[in-house]
Amino acid sequence: MLALRLARGSRPLVQLRRLLVAAASAGSGFLLLYVLEAAVARPAGSFPRLLWALVPLAVTVHLAVAVARTDPATRPRAGLDAAGLGPVRLVLVAVISTAIACTLGSALALAAFLHLRGDLAGLPFDGAGARLLHADQPLPVAAALTLLALIPLTASAATALTLRPRSPMAPQTGLPWGIALTACGLAASAYAGGGTGMLAGWSLIAVGLALAGPGLAYACGSLVQAVRPGALRLLAGRALQEEAPRLGPPLGVLCAVGAGALTALALRDRGGMLVPLGPLTGPAATLVAVCAIATLLTSAVEARQTRAAGREALTDLGAPPKVLRTAAGLRASALVAVCVPLSWGVAQLTSLALTR
Repeated sequence: MLALRLARGSRPLVQLRRLLVAAASAGSGFLLLYVLEAAVARPAGSFPRLLWALVPLAVTVHLAVAVARTDPATRPRAGLDAAGLGPVRLVLVAVISTAIACTLGSALALAAFLHLRGDLAGLPFDGAGARLLHADQPLPVAAALTLLALIPLTASAATALTLRPRSPMAPQTGLPWGIALTACGLAASAYAGGGTGMLAGWSLIAVGLALAGPGLAYACGSLVQAVRPGALRLLAGRALQEEAPRLGPPLGVLCAVGAGALTALALRDRGGMLVPLGPLTGPAATLVAVCAIATLLTSAVEARQTRAAGREALTDLGAPPKVLRTAAGLRASALVAVCVPLSWGVAQLTSLALTR
């Protein structure tokens, strides 16, 4: 009940982020139902399609965790311990809020799927996707509910693991592991080729870039401060180094998504366009890209909330607002200058590995 009251009384921007999680969950759930019904109609080759459908699920869970981290209801406040809301209870509130948003999205996915199949009549576009969604085949209810329950369960578990009290790690800790996993992903793509091998390779690359992201963001902060920095570059570089643990993982995931998009364009130009989810491959790719961008923006909001006290202190000392905006632009420019070539390089290596 407390989680519901906190969710209902939140600000519009917080509610918008929760609705974004629900929308992403609805899109992922719809793709899972599509893969399930396609497997009923054509069992051969259904398992690789299911694996590809787990990619939107993974980025949806990543977005849900980022939204839970920025939720004001889960932030420790003075006096909450006396009311029985310590760190463990706040994590529980975040888990329940995440589960509610994802469950709402799964319910919307089921309703939209049944409506487009023609099973729910009386609304516009009733049965508009009957052929695409194999309306001539019965929908396995138990399997459908199991797949839809996978989204809120996974997101809730990931939220609990991420928000649990723990000591922070240095941003550079995951850099060598990330580089190693990225190299393994490139090798797996070259060895296994297309299909499931491409998915395995790209997944390793995505995880590797996510692990290496904090170290890359920290290195960007070091580059901004290099060679006789002034006050502006020192402010931008130190802030970027402080934000590296929060911005790094979503930044790495976005680099992986960008590399995947560039690889898909290269394969299309070479006649090897991959459509693992059939007609819904394009919407699935769009969902992955939107979730990756939204996760990075949400993490940036979290970093801004963390720096609120520092910004107030600088303002009290007489720092003009233009300096703070310029420092933020400098941080963003440094990240773009590093991540765009990185995505392009990974895409070139991946496309070469797949078309060798």
